[in-house]
Amino acid sequence: METGKTGRRTGSTQTRDAILEAAIASFTESGYAATTIRGVARAADVDPALVMHFFGNKDGLFDAALRGAMPIEELASVLAGDLSSLGVRLTRRYLEVWESPETGPRIRAIVGSIATTPAAAQIMRDFMGGALAAPLAKNLPGQHPDRRAILAAAQLMGLAFARYVLAVEPLASMTVDELTISVGPSVQRYLTGDLG
Repeated sequence: METGKTGRRTGSTQTRDAILEAAIASFTESGYAATTIRGVARAADVDPALVMHFFGNKDGLFDAALRGAMPIEELASVLAGDLSSLGVRLTRRYLEVWESPETGPRIRAIVGSIATTPAAAQIMRDFMGGALAAPLAKNLPGQHPDRRAILAAAQLMGLAFARYVLAVEPLASMTVDELTISVGPSVQRYLTGDLG
């Protein structure tokens, strides 16, 4: 592997991963506004030009960090199975991702940025529509699968924001089981029930 004058890593997959980890850590600890390309580069021990090479700009870095923090594969794994219980399965798995000591703090911090930063909010809107709702819609039969999927995604996102970011009671104190029993049927109605 060639090295530059600074002796820092060059553009490999390993370097990209190191930059992404540094970005996730920065967005988690400092939020969107305080995270800088130079700061991430310094933490990853790379030239800032490499950050730009891999991610384009700060918004591209935030988008990649959001995708890296949100375990989409874990959520997608519940799509297989009986459609009549999908709402409960999806609600439980979504809450488990937020409860996880590995992924939860990262997601909370990154999602917390959307309330204060328009650019981060736009990235989250695109993420909800593309990464969360679109795969769900593909698994829904009948009319308006896109509408159903985004309604379910919004229900879950709102629940998570109120519980994990704002800590609204009694949501913040309820168990995952209690929330799954309470919210799962509503998510199921969005997915397969009468939308009115």
